Formats: sequence, C-alpha cells, structure tokens
Amino acid sequence: MNKVSIIVPVYNTSKYLNSCIKSLLHQTLKDIEIILINDGSTDDSESIIKKYKDKRIKYISKKNEGIGKTRNLGIDTATGEYLSFIDSDDYVEPDFCEKMYEKATKDKCDIVICDYYEDHFEGLKEIKFPTFKDASLKENPDILNMVNLGPCNKIYKKSLFKNKENRFVENLKYEDAPLVVKLLLSAKKIGKIDECLAHYVIHENSETTTRDSRIFDIIKITDIMVRDLKKHDYLQDAMVNIAVMVLTDYTIQQRYINDSELRNKFIDMAFQYLDELEPTWKKCSYLKKFSWLKRKIKSSKILTKVYCAMYNKKKGEK
Repeated sequence: MNKVSIIVPVYNTSKYLNSCIKSLLHQTLKDIEIILINDGSTDDSESIIKKYKDKRIKYISKKNEGIGKTRNLGIDTATGEYLSFIDSDDYVEPDFCEKMYEKATKDKCDIVICDYYEDHFEGLKEIKFPTFKDASLKENPDILNMVNLGPCNKIYKKSLFKNKENRFVENLKYEDAPLVVKLLLSAKKIGKIDECLAHYVIHENSETTTRDSRIFDIIKITDIMVRDLKKHDYLQDAMVNIAVMVLTDYTIQQRYINDSELRNKFIDMAFQYLDELEPTWKKCSYLKKFSWLKRKIKSSKILTKVYCAMYNKKKGEK
C-alpha cells in the first residue's frame, strides 16, 4: 500500500499539465501513487502524460464524463493509505505529501488541511485559514466555517471512502463542496498545518474568472450540503453560515455575468433560498466579519444587483 494516492483529473489543460505532474514527481515523499485520469481531452494532454515513464504514475484514459465522475473513478482506483486531489492546472510544494502525511499519521488525523497560494497573474497571494486544535466537527463545529470547501489542499484517510455516499456529486457543477462537507462530518479528527503547501492557479479560464448559466447549479449544491448538515443539531448555526457564505459569494460574483437578465435571476433565486432557509440569515455570524458596507451589499438583494451592474458596466468600458 502506498502512503498517499494523488488523484488528478485531466481535461484540456495541456498548458499547465507539465507543471502539475512535475510537482508530483518531485515530492520528497517517494511512496506515493499518482493517478492521472484523462477525461476525454481534445488537446495534447494525453501525449504530455505519456512522456512520463515513472512507475508511480497510473494512467487512465476514458471518454468525457465530467470531473465528478472522473474523481470518483480515482477514489475507487486508489490504493493509498491517504488520498489527495490535485487539479491538473494546479501544483503543490515539493514537501506537500511528506508534511501532510506526517501530520496525519503522527496525530492520527482522518483529514489534514493546509493553507495555500493563489497564483495570480501578478504573483502569489497567501490564503490562510485560522489555526485550530485537532478535533472533530462535533467537538468544534466552528471548523466547518473556518476552512475552504475545495478538496485540493487536503489529504483524507482512505477509510473515509468506505461509505459509498462519500463521493463527488456527478452531473452538477461545483461538485466538490458537498463531498468535503461529508468527509468533515465523517472524520473523527481534523488537523491543520499552518503553511502554504498547495498552489491554486488562476488563469483566464479559471472558475474564478468565468461564469456561465451553470451558475444555478450552486443553489442545488448548497441544498445538498444543507440537507446533510440539518441532520446534526450541533451544526445548525454552521449550516446557515455555510449557505450564506456560498450563496452571497456567488451573488457578488454575478458581476462577471454580462447578461443582466441571467444575473438578476440568479440573485433573486439565491436570496429567496436564504430567506426560506432562515428568515434571520442576515444576522448570522459569517456576515459579521465584513465591514459595514460589504455586509450591507451582501445582505441586500437590491444593493447586490446595483453593485454587479455597476461593476459589469465599468468592466465593459475598459
């Protein structure tokens, strides 16, 4: 059994793929398995992958089925004691696996989380999360609102996936957040390393900089997380915070949508969802961390629409 299996879904990322693969091959922890799954790429991703002859690489080529199904195939293929997910346009520090695995095994953690870098056009930006003591969500429910819901700056004990419900959502965009929530719920101990060990690359085709009509999937995704969290009485506040965090973030990001009708439709639906979930959501602790002005914009449907329209207009004038 390998110590860590790294699952990398690949779809038309040939421009960034070498950087990703090299960062994995150069890991200081050598006892790893690198699972590269080509999800029907139409560029030269496959030829790039086939250049690497390292015995730690396990290559799978299949028709295009989406990132959720592709990652799930990786889970079922992996043999490592711990699993990690890296996107094929991202990369990690050379000691990512070593430090994450050492923390996990030394302190008997089911999940270990690290800080990460955003690689912007102008340089690196550190994304730091609050420090917390090793604990489960039952022992410290605040952990749920202290970390990101992306899968790529974490490692997970393989045994967490024995529950077949602990899989990525298929056929919806933003498929990763519900699984991260399920795994955090399943973990007996969650740990953190206060160090940036992963790199999230933001480029012209990144999710951060592009939005389309599939934005409406985030409301369905939020509802999946809400239903899972509702089952636990001790997580009711965290549940509201998660829903508010996700949906108000995406309403503000409607500033990237040029179609005003589509933009306003999403904002209307998101605010309606929050109002029906918890009528007092505007008083939740998540919003209190923002300045008065940001809090007012995020919690007001009218101000959100005005902000997004003004930003979009200004962007179009450049």
